[in-house]
Amino acid sequence: MSFWKKLFGGGHAESVPGPARAAKTIEYKGFSISATPYKADGGQYQTSGIVSKEVGGELKEHKFIRADRFSGLDDAVEVSLSKGRQLVDQLGERVFAS
Repeated sequence: MSFWKKLFGGGHAESVPGPARAAKTIEYKGFSISATPYKADGGQYQTSGIVSKEVGGELKEHKFIRADRFSGLDDAVEVSLSKGRQLVDQLGERVFAS
């Protein structure tokens, strides 16, 4: 795709990164972990996700992005869930601290 097409919005919509939507969500130790990998430059999927939990009647979320990239969506989803579980194991509710 040429510079001008990128600049003025030409090309396919799937090549433009947009808001990530959950590809898969699991429950883990009272937390909800959503894998939200997105297509990055070069057509690979970037590892990302959301860890959430209701705390004191309020839904808390922590969004994360990692440098890992994969050619297949399934691999990116599994690693995103794994990274989310790792955050819960290491930080617990402290993951929501500012």
